[in-house]
Amino acid sequence: MRISFIIPSRNNLVYLKQAVQSIQRCYQDQHDIVLLDDASTDGTWEWISQLQGDHFIKYRNPGPDRQGHTILYDKGVELSRTEVFTIFHADMVTTINHIPNLLKHLKPKVVVCATRIEPPLHPPGPEKLVRMFGFEPDQFDLDQFSLYVDEQEQINRDQTTEGIFAPWCMYKKDFQSIGGHDALFAPMELEDSDLFNRMQLVGYHLVQARDSFVYHMTCRGSRFKQGIEIEAEIPLPDGSVWYKPKDSEEYLALRAIKVREWRRKWGSDVMHDHYMKPIVPPKYNIGFCINNCTFEVLRELEPWCTDIYTDLASQQYLEQEQPNTKFNLTKRVHNLSTAPNNDVVVHFDASKLTTTSMQMLQNLALILQDSGAVGTFRLDIFTISVKQLVELQPEFIYASAILHHTSRG
Repeated sequence: MRISFIIPSRNNLVYLKQAVQSIQRCYQDQHDIVLLDDASTDGTWEWISQLQGDHFIKYRNPGPDRQGHTILYDKGVELSRTEVFTIFHADMVTTINHIPNLLKHLKPKVVVCATRIEPPLHPPGPEKLVRMFGFEPDQFDLDQFSLYVDEQEQINRDQTTEGIFAPWCMYKKDFQSIGGHDALFAPMELEDSDLFNRMQLVGYHLVQARDSFVYHMTCRGSRFKQGIEIEAEIPLPDGSVWYKPKDSEEYLALRAIKVREWRRKWGSDVMHDHYMKPIVPPKYNIGFCINNCTFEVLRELEPWCTDIYTDLASQQYLEQEQPNTKFNLTKRVHNLSTAPNNDVVVHFDASKLTTTSMQMLQNLALILQDSGAVGTFRLDIFTISVKQLVELQPEFIYASAILHHTSRG
């Protein structure tokens, strides 16, 4: 089966060249390669432009502003000519059996991912193999890597687990039927976790092929740049060392914003099991009614609920936070005199908040799910009134549906 590699890149040319060369080395022109340049200034578009062959599909965002891979992955899928595609990072190296060993598990409504082999720049986990074959393309040991892949293919022949992480492949129609990536997470960060949650909700089967391998230089288009700076060397229980890189300032700032967007949408933090299979906790229509509220409490708690009602003048918060979110905060932040219209209403005094009670609020949906209680009851410092417990996540399967949802109309 012919498929399409979807590869956005921004100022990542040294890695992109290695990725494309690995695809051509392993597959020649058997598969399409969709290359999307995101307003790069390092010669990426000039290099893409000179590539020859009908199997190349090329797209350029002329800039000056970046679109981000959240947008460009979907643009690449739109431009693709095959029924099946794979999301492939510009800092990855494919292998000869990477695609065949994915496709043997692929069916409609199934998403299949490969197993990443990574240098020790992230903590180890059962969903990947940590093995050093080079931090940078000019250090990459292809011969030793190929021998290791051959060995691991034999050990893990036809084995699978349930989970999802890049690089993954699926049918184009299944991807587009749920709206692709959610632009809420553009230009990048948590867009993949959001998509995986929605795949889980719609009932797609998430499979990791344990005998399909890529090498991943690790987040070079986002968190860590070329010539990474090692922040700490952390010994691990198995005797190995985790070389913790320093995150880029751009990444840290964007991450903070997207974590808040995630909480507004899902009402929780990202959750998954040890094989990276998404765990989607319940989300209910919850309103917080807060006396003696402070700016700090408003900032901390606003993303965790559907509506927040306070005795604090909120204009400063709205002016500061609205530029960082696609949610209309005037529909979420209300004066305490406004009658709440939520399925669950929580009354409390902010001056009595503790670390423990704050954690209760952040985990309230799970507490309510476990209790199933309807009515009014006390929990720690909170008075909680539950009219009904209707889970909202099914409304968010299609990308960006959350932005059209509000409890107050």
